[in-house]
Parts: sequence; structure tokens; C-alpha cells
Amino acid sequence: MHLSSPTGVMLINLGTPDSCRVSDVRKYLNEFLYDPRVVELPTWLRWLLVKCWIVPLRAKKSAAAYAKIWQPTGSPLLSNSLAIKEKLSAELGANYRVTLGMRYGNPSISAALQELQTAQVQTIKVLPMFPQYSSAATGSAVQQVLAKMSKLKHIPGIEIKTPYYNNTDFIQALANSIAPFLQQDYDYLLMSYHGLPEQQMLHQTRHACDLQAECPAINQQNINCYRAQCFHTSRLIAQRLNLKANWGVAFQSRLGKLPWIKPYADEELGKLIARGVRKLVVCCPSFVADCLETLEEIDIRARAQWFALGGTSFNLVPCLNATSEWVCSLATIFRDE
Repeated sequence: MHLSSPTGVMLINLGTPDSCRVSDVRKYLNEFLYDPRVVELPTWLRWLLVKCWIVPLRAKKSAAAYAKIWQPTGSPLLSNSLAIKEKLSAELGANYRVTLGMRYGNPSISAALQELQTAQVQTIKVLPMFPQYSSAATGSAVQQVLAKMSKLKHIPGIEIKTPYYNNTDFIQALANSIAPFLQQDYDYLLMSYHGLPEQQMLHQTRHACDLQAECPAINQQNINCYRAQCFHTSRLIAQRLNLKANWGVAFQSRLGKLPWIKPYADEELGKLIARGVRKLVVCCPSFVADCLETLEEIDIRARAQWFALGGTSFNLVPCLNATSEWVCSLATIFRDE
């Protein structure tokens, strides 16, 4: 009798503190920022910067930010990611075992692998849930999976799913989530992506991407450029929504004084006001699950900034989260052809 084992599916998201207490946020930041793919410095200098400066200065402030968006069920990122996992498991059926691993924090990638080992899967399909590739997010997640798998006695087959910044179903799901907000009275759609330091981008792309280009197009030279992929995602969304000139791209979440990829989201708000824009819709296509960056940075801080500048309307489009269309789109990525 032929015994078939389920196919393993591992979803990976960035991670979250276990609570919004300062001690848990400090622990999370230490793990996150000490990753050499996140802070690209020599080990001794990264240790000094992270342990003695950044974390001591930011832990309390970050804990206060998390407290503003913390839910009765816990971290929004975790609850949204778990909801995606549960609905995807139901969609894929009994022939698949779906797990969730966080690059930092819990549930860990090690725990997700252990769950798949217990289910005796022979193949694992891994999807870092970051639509656009960056070394700091996608690269770090894949590296951690491979490092943990290398310690297993039996190493199953593994398939790493590629970034899906131009995936047709992903773009359609995004466009469908944005469309109802554009049926209301609005002036402009701002697509805000997570930012990266320029130096990190230059290392990733080997100088193939012009970081000063106003709206870079994807080509063979910059196909691995995070910034170019973000602009490509935006153009595809705009095409689906039949938008003309009333949309733009910006990058959020920058830290420190070193240059990050531009344009900066907070500066764009002032420029839009100067152009006469008053009714703003914002979406965040680099996040598939609502989290600190969407709920606190955009829906609280950016919203307050917008109204302080003179804006009259501010609407944030929720991330795809566990919507049926998005879960069905994910399922097509994992199902065998």
C-alpha cells in the first residue's frame, strides 16, 4: 500500500514582540537589529550600536507604539498571520500541512520546522510573506530556514517561493481591496512601502539600480532591486485601477541620519498638500498583514501629520490580511501545477 505524506507549507513573516511590555520589546529589538542582514556592520560595531545605543533608546518608545495598536488577541501582525495560516490550511486541504514561522520572536522558524517534521512531510514549500525582495527581510528569512534545516537528521525536499511583487493574483487582490476607497471622493492614492538604507540597496543590487531615478522600470540589470520592484508593483496596481496621474510611491519607516531610499513618506505628505491635495488614500503594498508599520506609523502618526498640514480626509486601505481572495491567491502559489 502506498502511503502518501502531506506537502509542507511554511509561511514566514517578520515577527513581533510577545507583548507590548518594554522587556519583551527590548528582547525582540535585540534579536531583530542584531541580524547582520538588517544592520550591515562588522560584528563588533553592530553589537556596540545595537546593544548600547539603538535598543536602549528605542525600546521604551517602541513599546509605547505597540501599546497603541495591541489587540485583545495580542499582536496584530501575529493574529493576522495566524488567520492567513488557518484559512490557507482549510483552502489547501488535507494533502498539505501549513505552518507559520516568524523570523524574529514566536512562533519561531524552528518550531514551524518541528511541526512539519512531526507531520512527516517529504517536501517543504517556503514562502517569505514579503512581496518585494530585500536582503534584510526575504534574504534573512531564507537564510534562517536553510540554517535550521541543515541541522536536521533527515532533510526534506525544499522549494523556496520567489518574491511575488508582480504576481497577477496578488496585484488583482490589492487592486480589489483599494477600489472601494477610490469610489469615494478622493484626490490622490499614495502607495507607501517599507524603506531601506541606500547603502544596503547598493550592496544588494551591486550598483545596478539608480536609486535617484524618479520612477525606475524593471529591467534585466535591476530586476533584483527592491526599490524597482516596489515601483513595478505600483504601476501594475495603477494599471488595474485605470489610474492616470493621481497616484504616487513613497517609503516609510526610516531610522537615523543615513540616507534611505526616496521619496520619504513623511516628506511626501507636505509636498502633496503644497500641490493642493487634501483628500488622501494610502495603501501599503509591501505588507500583506496589518502590523505596527501600517496601524501605528501610517494610520496614527501619518494621519495626524496629514490633518496638521491641512488635509481634510485620510483613508488607510487595510492590508490583504486573511481575505478570501488573498488566501485563494496564496493557495494557487502552493498547489502543484
